[in-house]
Order: sequence, then C-alpha cells, then structure tokens
Amino acid sequence: MGQGGERRRPQAYDGELGAAVARAQDGDETAFAVAYRIVQPGLLGYLRGLVGDDAEDVASDAWLEIARDLGRFKGDGAGFRGWTATIARHRALDHLRRQRVRPRATGLEQDVLDLPGPHSTYDQALETISTEHALALIRGLPRDQAEAVLLRVVVGLDGPGAARVLGKRPGAVRTAAYRGLKRLARELAGRPAADGGVTDEGTGTLGDAI
Repeated sequence: MGQGGERRRPQAYDGELGAAVARAQDGDETAFAVAYRIVQPGLLGYLRGLVGDDAEDVASDAWLEIARDLGRFKGDGAGFRGWTATIARHRALDHLRRQRVRPRATGLEQDVLDLPGPHSTYDQALETISTEHALALIRGLPRDQAEAVLLRVVVGLDGPGAARVLGKRPGAVRTAAYRGLKRLARELAGRPAADGGVTDEGTGTLGDAI
C-alpha cells in the first residue's frame, strides 16, 4: 500500500499489458500469465465489491471466458482492462441471479451534476481503497456510486471506459464516482455520512443487492 515507495496505478501498466495481450493472442502462454498478473488484482477487487467472498470463484469463471475469447479481443492495454471488467461483471450478475438475488438496476441515474472528479479525492482514496475495510465500505455505497468507484479506482478505467462497462453516459459515471469517493473519504476519516445537501438518487446499496 504505498508506505515508503510509489504505488503504481493500474494505468501505469497499460503499455506492458497491451504488449503481453498481443503476444498471448499469438499463443504465448507466458505472456497470458503476465496479463493475468497485471489485471487480476484490480479485477478481484472489483468483484469483491460486487459479490463479496465469492469473488475468487466468479473471477475464475471470468478468466475461463477471457481465455476462450481472447482471439476476438481488439484493443490496447486499457481496452483489455475494460473488456475483462465487462466479462467479470456479467459473470457476477449471473452469480447473483443464481443466488435468486435481484441484480441492481442498470437504468441511467439523473445526471444533474457533471462534476469532474478532483484528483485530490482520488489520491486520498487510492492508498486505502484496496484494503478489505475500504472494500466493505464501498459495498455500502449506493450501487451506482460503488460500481463507478470500483471501476475508476480499483480497476483503473477512465470515465469513458467505465461508462462502456456499465452501459451509462460518461458524465453519469463521473458524477457517481465523485459522489462515492467523497462519501468514502468521509467514512475512512470517521466522519458521519450526512452529505451537505447532495441527494443520491439510488438508495439501494451493493450490500442490499447481494
């Protein structure tokens, strides 16, 4: 977690990841292992936010599909992270359906604010967001905020990439991530959750959905 050294964001590996994926598509199994090592931590963190303790099983199912369909992927390292996140999300929703739990709604929330996510908020959250405690707090966020935070900070997707995974407008995802990170920063600092007049549209949490 970053004490005493620089913590590289997922995006920092995109050049290496893109090269590894290209080699893996040519049949290089070692390169596929490299791509797995780069992508898996963020993907697993995302799935923990969606399905909790079942994340490892869901990730295994997702990687089977990723390996099977690898030849059909076209894109760079960032695109690969988005593609794998989309597959993992589908497998997570399948898992929730099998548990007879209603998946969260995919309708667009009202995009009343088009706020850019301030870098300081992301930086403050980044060091602690991969911990189990932070993931538990994320699961308590309204569901649109939780997924936006997980995709933006844990998986490392940009706004358009996260929006493609969720099937939403980039502005809506950016707003949800901003609100979620603001709320998460308060929780991590031990402050109360009251939000100075900003009202969240979705009141269901990932915990409720699970």
